[in-house]
Amino acid sequence: MEKKAVAFAKPMNGRMPQAVAWAVMLLVSMLPNILFHEVVHRSPSWLFWAKVAFLLLLGLASWFWPWLTSLRPFFLILASIYLIEAGVSLVTGSTTWQRWFGGADAPFVVSMLGIQLGRLLVSFGMIGVLRVLHYRREAFFLVKGDLSAPIQPVRWLGFAKPEPWTRFGGQFAVYISLGTLLFLYLAGRPQVLALIQALPWLPVVLLLAAMNAFSEEMTYRASLLAGLEQAVGSHQALWITAIFFGLGHYFGVPYGMIGVVMASFLGWILGKAMLETRGFFWAWFIHFLQDVMIFFFMAVGAVAPGG
Repeated sequence: MEKKAVAFAKPMNGRMPQAVAWAVMLLVSMLPNILFHEVVHRSPSWLFWAKVAFLLLLGLASWFWPWLTSLRPFFLILASIYLIEAGVSLVTGSTTWQRWFGGADAPFVVSMLGIQLGRLLVSFGMIGVLRVLHYRREAFFLVKGDLSAPIQPVRWLGFAKPEPWTRFGGQFAVYISLGTLLFLYLAGRPQVLALIQALPWLPVVLLLAAMNAFSEEMTYRASLLAGLEQAVGSHQALWITAIFFGLGHYFGVPYGMIGVVMASFLGWILGKAMLETRGFFWAWFIHFLQDVMIFFFMAVGAVAPGG
């Protein structure tokens, strides 16, 4: 029997929540940091807390302004992400944590494990927040989902009919990973000896990639989609979270608007996977394979002379 495509949720209260959600996302995303950086070459220290205060005020206002009520979870989830990240940064910056995982001479495995454990703490904190807000695991996609659910056609990407995610997801995971591999190789031009020396680190690379993919998908995609979907509809929630994810990569590699466009596209695909399969697996798996390439080349840099 042919499966039907998953029907995207429609917004509950018209266009006003959509406009507010877009405006709030842009104001509390990395966009203000980017603008400050480009104009005065630094971000002010008060900007982070201004974003948190703004989100908490909106959450409070939603109790008095009915047209904001549907967006209350989105405001609280975003504020929680920032507050939990700030709390975890205090833990990971502590003397004890740095003694365990930090230090200028810490080996690659030790330092990266410390970073990933910190990110896991944030993602577990967000799971706790979502449960406090009475979201079931299915509502924030922390289930496997229907792995063979049909992908909604997107003609401009070249697939005009609802192919199953078991086909598209596997192919896209390979393509994006090979593209990442090519970019990393051309950017670093590592010696063959360094590649061979990094191979024993592959089990650790797989663990780090799995941890990072879970943390980022849980914190920056599943939680935000859960908070937005019923308020603004699946299509708008998908684009809002994708752009938020993309803006967060402005200072990454590749740098600037190229990085934003590439990360936004990836975020759109991963969010589409969550919404259409109603689960976590394909978004995590695609992200995981790409991270394997990234962490492996970080390991190569660590074993290379001067790395």
